[in-house]
Amino acid sequence: MANALQELVKSRLEQQGWSYGDVARRGGIPRSTVHHLATVTHVARMPQQATLEGLARGLELPLDSVRRAAAEACGIHLYFEDPADTASDPEIATLIASVQRLSDADRRHVTALVESLLRSTSDGPS
Repeated sequence: MANALQELVKSRLEQQGWSYGDVARRGGIPRSTVHHLATVTHVARMPQQATLEGLARGLELPLDSVRRAAAEACGIHLYFEDPADTASDPEIATLIASVQRLSDADRRHVTALVESLLRSTSDGPS
């Protein structure tokens, strides 16, 4: 069974049509590191911060998303650092708690929708 980091990397590669080398070049990390993180079934320890930052850059994803997936792959579950975040917006807590129960295909659809919404928001008012 794939771990959270594997799923994140593989789904992003599939969505974008990228190779391990593409991600490595964009992220400034070795191709072997990207390959290892995408294929290892058990992540024994949390990757270094620089590795997570490079992977996030290479995948064009927020660092927090990559960090959470890596932590989960190691058996560490991260939650909001500021409990007020979840209290002020219960929709965020529900989304985060529910996304893991979705099928791979549904997660890809949700990811594409969120990315589309973020792009349209960054393009200016509509």
